[in-house]
Amino acid sequence: MSTRIAIVGSGFLGLTMALRLDPLKYDVTLFEAADQIGGLASAWQIGNVTWDKHYHVTLLSDLNTRKIVEDIGLGDEFEWVETKTGFYTGGRLYSMSDTMEFLRFPPLDLMSKLRLGATIFYASRVKDWKRLETIPVDEWLAGLSGKKTFEKIWKPLLMAKLGEAYKETSAAFIWATIQRMYAARKSGLKKEMFGYVSGGYASVLERFAAVLEEKGVGIKLLRPVESVRREGARVLVESKGESDEFDKVIVTCSPSAASRMIPQLTKDEHAALERVKYQGIVCASVLMKKPLSEFYVTNVTDESPFTGIIEMSAMVDKDEFGGRNLVYLPKYVAPDDPLFQKPDEEIEDRFLSALEAMYPKFSRADVVAFRVSRVKEVFPVPVLDYSASVPSKITSVDGVFTVNSAQITNGTLNVNETIQLALEFLDEFSAAETREGSVGEE
Repeated sequence: MSTRIAIVGSGFLGLTMALRLDPLKYDVTLFEAADQIGGLASAWQIGNVTWDKHYHVTLLSDLNTRKIVEDIGLGDEFEWVETKTGFYTGGRLYSMSDTMEFLRFPPLDLMSKLRLGATIFYASRVKDWKRLETIPVDEWLAGLSGKKTFEKIWKPLLMAKLGEAYKETSAAFIWATIQRMYAARKSGLKKEMFGYVSGGYASVLERFAAVLEEKGVGIKLLRPVESVRREGARVLVESKGESDEFDKVIVTCSPSAASRMIPQLTKDEHAALERVKYQGIVCASVLMKKPLSEFYVTNVTDESPFTGIIEMSAMVDKDEFGGRNLVYLPKYVAPDDPLFQKPDEEIEDRFLSALEAMYPKFSRADVVAFRVSRVKEVFPVPVLDYSASVPSKITSVDGVFTVNSAQITNGTLNVNETIQLALEFLDEFSAAETREGSVGEE
């Protein structure tokens, strides 16, 4: 008889587990609170365009993502392109897409640029990331790049992503970011390329759902889970007034949600889950008649209502957007930030006013559609000694596991790292199942 497993949450973490669990051994059911699978990778409609709700890109070196997409039959749908990077600082927009442009970058003098470049190169060669967990990121960067470069470049970028939480963050955070930038070279690829699947993640997730259904995986949408508890020989999953029995349950939602969901955890387990500090995001999708620039990413170091500018149509064929231009304006904030309570109209006015100040040719008349997404828990803040306090995947409640982004300790949150976390857990899960089976045979 197959082991009945429930997976709570259908982001790429839960989807990967459901895909990789052997259908001959496991009867798998996915529970999802939303009306579609995908979690942070889900799609929505803006204007007459259906595309990702949040900005995503696959790197050529993202081998986990590429393998999953290939396994569901869409590997040939990848489009690979080279992109350009912009930098908005001191009220001006600069290109930072190659070495010569970096050397000509006016805001920094030659020595500062050399130290900045040396910092990035050095970080790309560091192996002992755990040592970096003991060093505050501001101290590490200022020591390597110099105080001037830290204040002009690094601090605004850290503030954009982490807010005041950067003061609690370890140097491992920037190390992980730089490591991903250099992953292509380390994997033997000549250069890093950015890719997307035609149709975006909407296409990927549609195919993913079809493949899972072919495998016999049950997908229960609009089924928010209120409680996961052990009752005798089974684990009960309570959702919308219904109670389903399983042999094992894997909870993939955020640590705080998992803590609320599993009341039988010990006091220490609840504390471990609840002390993980997260950053959230308020992200605007803007569909425009005209492009803003030629840059896929524009880093913003001046004071701005958004963290940066992601011009998806600088990478993706505009035919995907009906000839329009899709731009993301993300703002990373703490979960209790007042921005979450601001109405869409106020956010739209603030964001578009900033674009008007930055781009003289931009006109609000060119905006076709504007939508705002709000997610209070997106990625964990990697504080000092972070890996030492990561919540365990195995809980004290027999048959209940918690697997979430808080357990990504030496990388940045992205689809590739999420898939890697799922695969690592399944290896541990399989090993534990084998041990249990050996004991039962004795």
